[in-house]
Amino acid sequence: MNCRGCGTPLALPLIDLGTSPPSNAYLRPEQLEKAEQWVPLKVQVCQACWLVQTEDYTSAESLFDADYAYFSSYSSTWLAHAESYVAEMVERFALNEHSRVVEIAANDGYLLQYVARRGIACLGVEPTHSTAQAAREKGLEIREVFFGRDSAAQLVAEGWSADLMAANNVLAHVPDINDFLGGFATLLKPAGVATFEFPHLMALMAGAQFDTLYHEHYSYLSLTAVQSLCKRNGLEIFDVSELPTHGGSLRVFVQRADGERRARQASVQFMLDIELAAGMQTPEYYSTLAPAAEQIKHDLLRFLLQAKADGKRVVGYGAAAKGNTLLNYAGVKPDLLAWVADANPHKQGKFLPGSRIPVVSPERIAKEQPDYVLVLPWNLLHEVSQQQAQVREWGGRFVIAVPELTLL
Repeated sequence: MNCRGCGTPLALPLIDLGTSPPSNAYLRPEQLEKAEQWVPLKVQVCQACWLVQTEDYTSAESLFDADYAYFSSYSSTWLAHAESYVAEMVERFALNEHSRVVEIAANDGYLLQYVARRGIACLGVEPTHSTAQAAREKGLEIREVFFGRDSAAQLVAEGWSADLMAANNVLAHVPDINDFLGGFATLLKPAGVATFEFPHLMALMAGAQFDTLYHEHYSYLSLTAVQSLCKRNGLEIFDVSELPTHGGSLRVFVQRADGERRARQASVQFMLDIELAAGMQTPEYYSTLAPAAEQIKHDLLRFLLQAKADGKRVVGYGAAAKGNTLLNYAGVKPDLLAWVADANPHKQGKFLPGSRIPVVSPERIAKEQPDYVLVLPWNLLHEVSQQQAQVREWGGRFVIAVPELTLL
């Protein structure tokens, strides 16, 4: 396989997680009688541009289908993050009623609702029908297409050239990353700004966050790799900031390379230097993740097996994609993790892909009073522990497995 960024043949493996179904392919009860599609989950590193990427086995259309079950609005933490982002962008770039904002991967309207409330014209691009329909129910205008140069040109023809384009946690999800970024260079006004938010590869490596590797994430991004990608597609990075979201993310600000250019902030070179000093442009840097993942798997299995031997009941919270990677890699089934609670009604009544663990309403936690609650989206531990504080009333404990098994 060649690098999807620069075309160089790939020869440096990062990790092999065996096989698993797509992490967001939740099963309806009637699908339990049928076989699932299990495909290899292997990740490699390009030693030319340092883009980390999955090997190609599945198409985007099969991963992001009409039944796609990830809805952003069920996390209060994420909603607050989106509202804060909108306020910051409006102030920094003087957006007003004459501006146009386009969000790529608008999901269920979690962010654009705050743009619309300010009287600013906005449009969402969202290829999954389930989430696009939820956004429309909020009164938002949505284009149900995959974004790239062609769809960007069509939006320009419709008068949607953008002052601001937002793309949160989508840059990693596109198989043709060059076509995707080329669409931003097409749709931005000459003085327009685009922001990309994505989990920082350096945080992934430092925290052994192997569970964030799954088929829907085609790429795992450093600023080094993103700068190379932007240059290749007519874009220029002029600022970057670090965020606590998703275990450690970057927000990158870009502009058209041929437009009205803003001065590059010192933050860009500062972060590039940090990545260089960490060794992110050396093969040795990528050798630590596989053994760390194996240790996490063994520790989790020891905990679950011991809990079962002791007559303790363990359940999960958060039917997250990262949890599915963890559970399938470790081979966990309902005998060790009875069920997983999730606030998203689109997931309740379904079953996790691969493990086939049932997804239930959070109300079941208080009803059954389990001994342990394994929080699979560990990045939301604070939010979950506050929402489910009653667990401590009967002596229950919260557990996370990444970056190491921790009982709280």
